[in-house]
Amino acid sequence: MPQMTIVQAINDALRTEMRRDPTVIVMGEDVGVNGGVFRATENLIKEFGPDRSIDTPLAESGIVGTAIGMALNGLKPVAEIQFDGFMPPAFDHIISHAARIRWRTRGRYYVPLVVRAPYSGGIRSPEHHAESPEAYYAHTPGLKVVIPSNPYDAKGLLLAAIRDPDPVIYLEPKRLYRAFRQEVPEGDYLVPLGKAHSAREGSDVTLIAWGAMMPAALSAAEKIASQDISVEVIDLRTLIPLDSETVLESVKKTGRLVILHEAPKTCGFGSELAALVNDRAFEHLKAPIVRVTGPDTTIPLARLEDYYLPDVGRCVLGIQRVLSY
Repeated sequence: MPQMTIVQAINDALRTEMRRDPTVIVMGEDVGVNGGVFRATENLIKEFGPDRSIDTPLAESGIVGTAIGMALNGLKPVAEIQFDGFMPPAFDHIISHAARIRWRTRGRYYVPLVVRAPYSGGIRSPEHHAESPEAYYAHTPGLKVVIPSNPYDAKGLLLAAIRDPDPVIYLEPKRLYRAFRQEVPEGDYLVPLGKAHSAREGSDVTLIAWGAMMPAALSAAEKIASQDISVEVIDLRTLIPLDSETVLESVKKTGRLVILHEAPKTCGFGSELAALVNDRAFEHLKAPIVRVTGPDTTIPLARLEDYYLPDVGRCVLGIQRVLSY
C-alpha cells in the first residue's frame, strides 16, 4: 500500500474518479498546465486533456457559476478555489444557487458539485490566504461541508463528495498538505460523509477537532496522558452532515467536552457542538464545555500568526480547565 501525503491523496482521488466516471471534470485557476498552486491537480491534464482539466480565468464567481451550470447538465465538476480567502467572490453562487436548486425545484434538479479550497493558517501566507470559513457554509441549508485531516480520509472523503448528489464544500488543511505520509489504498474506496472518527480512545475528557487542528488535538492528548488523564479525541471529518451520535456517545461516557477549532470563537462551529451537547446530553456533563479557538479578530500576518493559532499548550490548558471545575 503506497505512502501518500494529503496533497498526493487528493490528486490520486481525482485521477481515480476521472478514470471511473467520464463526467467528472476539474476546473480552476492554474489547475491544468500548472497542476494547481499546491500541485493537487498535477499531471491530470496530461491524462485527461484540457477539456476535463480546465484552466479558468482568475474569476471565482465565474468558476463556480459555470460549474453549477455544468452540474445541472449532467457533469460532475470539481471546482478549485485557489485559497480559502478567495471564496467570497463565489459566495453568491454557492449560497443563493448551488445550495438552493434542489429545494427550489422540489427535487427535480440536483447540483453534484464539489468546491475544493485549501484553508487555515500556519504557512506564513499573506492576507486572504489563511482563513477558516467553515461556519459560513455549515450554516447554509443545502450544502455539505467536509474537512479531512489525514491522507486516508482525504482520498476517501473526496471520492464520496464527488459522488454525492448535493454540493459539497471540501476544505483542505494546507499546512498539513505535506506534513506527513500515511498508507492510502490504491484504487477505489469511500469514507462516508457524516461519519466521525474516534482517533483516540479515552475516558476523562472528550476533545473534538477537525482538519488542521487534529495534530494539535492528538499531541495534547498524548502530552496530558503523562498526568494520568485519558482524553478521547474525535475527528469530525464532516461538519455537515454532523455525526451527532458519535459526539453524544463520547460526551456521555466522559462527562466533559473541549472543542478545538482555528476559526474565531463567536459563531464558530464549536458553538453548534456546544449547543448540541447542552440540548441532548446536559445531564451527563460534569463541567461546563470549554472552547479553545482562534480569537475574534482577523488572522494576522506572519509574525503574529503563532499568537493567533490554537496550539498544543492552549489545548492542554483547556483540558486542565474542564477537569478542574
